[in-house]
Amino acid sequence: MADERQAALDKALKKIEKDFGKGSIMRMGDDTKTQILTVPSGSLALDVALGVGGYPRGRIVEIYGPESSGKTTVALHAVAEVQKRGGTAAYIDAENALDPAYATALGVDIDNLLLSQPDTGEQGLQIADALVSSGAVDIVVVDSVAALVPRAEIEGEMGDAHVGLQARLMSQALRKLSGTINKTKTIALFINQIREKVGVMFGNPEVTPGGRALKFYSTIRLEVRRAEQIKNGTDVIGNRTRIKVVKNKVAPPFKKAEVDIMYGHGISQTGELLDMAVEKDIVDKSGSWYSYGEDRIGQGRENAKQYLADHPDMMAEVNRRVRVAYGVADEDETATTAKDTKATDKKADQADSTAKAADKSMVKQTSLDTDTPKDTTPGAKVIQPKTHK
Repeated sequence: MADERQAALDKALKKIEKDFGKGSIMRMGDDTKTQILTVPSGSLALDVALGVGGYPRGRIVEIYGPESSGKTTVALHAVAEVQKRGGTAAYIDAENALDPAYATALGVDIDNLLLSQPDTGEQGLQIADALVSSGAVDIVVVDSVAALVPRAEIEGEMGDAHVGLQARLMSQALRKLSGTINKTKTIALFINQIREKVGVMFGNPEVTPGGRALKFYSTIRLEVRRAEQIKNGTDVIGNRTRIKVVKNKVAPPFKKAEVDIMYGHGISQTGELLDMAVEKDIVDKSGSWYSYGEDRIGQGRENAKQYLADHPDMMAEVNRRVRVAYGVADEDETATTAKDTKATDKKADQADSTAKAADKSMVKQTSLDTDTPKDTTPGAKVIQPKTHK
């Protein structure tokens, strides 16, 4: 009976593959591509919070939050990471607000960035579909969903009611895009704004535009909010930003990452590296002083950040050790970190041995001084005590 059922199943599988193509159905154990391919986000803290070391390929990611919270900065860092690895990036700027100078400061190669500023929401989503379908683009950023205005609304009069147009547009587009995104292993990153529902007395009144479709189709949803200002004296030089993983289909959700977004420079990698190194006791913090091994690297967080920035070799070593400690390092980094740790331990042992030798020498000298009394009177002779045999 079992053999007959297995034969019938094999026959059905062969027919499905013949009708719909190879790979249309498979056993999970037979698939060698079950490992999740990722691209780093540009923030080590966010990579750890995402649980898989970055943004998963072939998935939809939504980044939302209040105005000027750092959403575009987070997206541009992802674009820069893709380009660093030889990939192709496309940016659909529906808000017409992309700053090329700022993008360049974040590491984006503007000359090779595909940029589109569509006139309507339909046009923007059709361009996104064409880019994804080509299979030659690694990441497509849509900035933002709220700015994807339907053609009927643009061609209509001010004050005309267009109930649910944008939600229907997004729902239709995502139904079409989701399968293509998965097949081509493209990262589709949608930036979204927030609105407030009127008349909500209990619960969170905030809602994202574009309906519910994007919430359902997104593998990862990130909420970006400003926590506090970073000041240099009285001047505000950046923001402390909190990123919360609201939804995650590839790892446990609700993890948080805190990063420093510095004006004109983007996410401060030294700041997040320092915080994570302190958390894992790789860098020691005593009072306001930070130290790494035998080196004191600064008094106060900003001075310690600057010290790491001025010493790239030490920063690279700390970075490797932090990645290994958080489980986001590859084999080469793990091996290198093991060597660094052994070298650090060897230096510490040598320092301990030197200190012990110095202590012994001091004790010996002290005993000699105690056994041999000295007279400080000028011209006085030192009489050695007699030894009785």
